[in-house]
Amino acid sequence: LYETDAAIVLVGSDLKLSKTVEPTLIRVADPYRALAKLLSLVEQTPDRTGREEPCFVSSDATLGENVYVGAFTYVSKNVKVGKNVMLFPNVYISENVTIGDDTIIYAGTRIHHNCEIGSNCIIHSGCVVGGDGFGFAPQTGSDYAKVPQIGNVVVEDRVEIGSNCTIDRATIGSTILRTGVKIDNLIQVGHNVEIGENTIIAAQTGISGSTKIGKNCMIGGQVGIIGHITIADGTRIAAQSGVGQSLKKPGAAWQGSPCFEVM
Repeated sequence: LYETDAAIVLVGSDLKLSKTVEPTLIRVADPYRALAKLLSLVEQTPDRTGREEPCFVSSDATLGENVYVGAFTYVSKNVKVGKNVMLFPNVYISENVTIGDDTIIYAGTRIHHNCEIGSNCIIHSGCVVGGDGFGFAPQTGSDYAKVPQIGNVVVEDRVEIGSNCTIDRATIGSTILRTGVKIDNLIQVGHNVEIGENTIIAAQTGISGSTKIGKNCMIGGQVGIIGHITIADGTRIAAQSGVGQSLKKPGAAWQGSPCFEVM
């Protein structure tokens, strides 16, 4: 701070100076949040509406006002799209999908049948939402019978999904990402998983089927989580940890493989 050539610096409101500084200081309660707000003001989000040709929109699909449909995008029958939605090129929207207002779906994403996407969501390029869950029943010998995956995926409001993520549809019922969830790139979410409100998950994490993650959790990169367990609200899991049992203590921190509680 005392050596920077910057003209203006965002600093915490409680910062105490040991000497005078050259830049103008703008004191705010949370500099990081203030920076995010400033960047949102200068971000150049493409302002697009209408349809680019060629594309396909089923005659019985319902599109709200000011919707953008990019070239080579496919919108199937009985799809319902809210207002101000942006479907970038090469997006595939299958039958009976609903998409809420002001959601952005970037190029190359696939959303399979019966899935529900909320309002003010962002789904980045290359995601697959609603692909089959990984279910196979052992048969005699070395053969496996595929278990039909007849559920769906529900993505609630203000969820952001990074590039090349896969969110599997439920075997029965729904795989659910609750309001405010943020997940990074290259994340696998198995069938019937539920991720609680405002939980944030870093890249390359894998979550096995039927695991329930609480709200306000923070999960580092490359974490592996087995299926059919519960993780308490406010849990923090360090990068590259392996979670092989339920974590029932709210607000605790864990690391290692197998993970152990840390202070």
